[in-house]
Amino acid sequence: MSDPFAVCAEEENRPMVEGGPRTMAADHDLEMEDMNLNMDRDMEGELEEEQEMREDGGREAFKSKKVHRVVSKWMLPEKVRRTYLERANCLPPPVFIISVSLAELVVFIYYAVWKPQKQWITLDTGILESPFTYNPEKREQAWRFVSYMLVHAGVQHIVGNLIMQLALGIPLEMVHKGLRVGLVYLAGVIAGSLASSIFDPLKYLVGASGGVYALMGGYFMNVLVNFREMIPALGIVRLLIIILIIGSDMGFALYRRFFVPVDGSPQTELPHDI
Repeated sequence: MSDPFAVCAEEENRPMVEGGPRTMAADHDLEMEDMNLNMDRDMEGELEEEQEMREDGGREAFKSKKVHRVVSKWMLPEKVRRTYLERANCLPPPVFIISVSLAELVVFIYYAVWKPQKQWITLDTGILESPFTYNPEKREQAWRFVSYMLVHAGVQHIVGNLIMQLALGIPLEMVHKGLRVGLVYLAGVIAGSLASSIFDPLKYLVGASGGVYALMGGYFMNVLVNFREMIPALGIVRLLIIILIIGSDMGFALYRRFFVPVDGSPQTELPHDI
């Protein structure tokens, strides 16, 4: 007759097959091993490519490949990174975000320099009369629901938008190409003007913040969905940076909208109301 205590001890020492803590720990160890193997494989691949490029004299091709590798690590989970690197090219180049940024800069310089302003750091008089600005009294001019993204209320406004949309938009466009990024960007712009016309219908609207928030939202969801497949520490840092930027921008916008005195020219930046 078998000893029941011995049987219990044997069962206790046996690895759990489903759902137990030992299985979860084993899965975690396997994931960490896979991550380390993938990192080692990527490092070996980088060294091999660098050696081949230098032997062939293809310095420009090596630089291009290195840029794509950095972009893929920042934007893509590991499981699709290798496929992207195999197909990566700079054709077409990221022209949408660059073109939109240049257009916004040109329009800002026009209103800051050639239109009458009290001072060019914060624009007011000229942009109110602009045919691009969203004017709640001229909603029949449908182009204003999109064209307001070209006009900005000041240096702080345009510099912040340009930095964010170039930093996020160019890598996103290299990965997903201009059509997809353009649709997301313009959808954010239209959503911003429609939301403002519904919830704050008496305010003028300028700025590309709607498009920038759309890009940030897309990147935020990409990091969130693929969080476990990215390096956890970097994933946390990325999420915290995005949350910090959005929170500070929204807080500053709400402060200027509701707490600045009337004689202090209140205006918000979500996107900018004036």
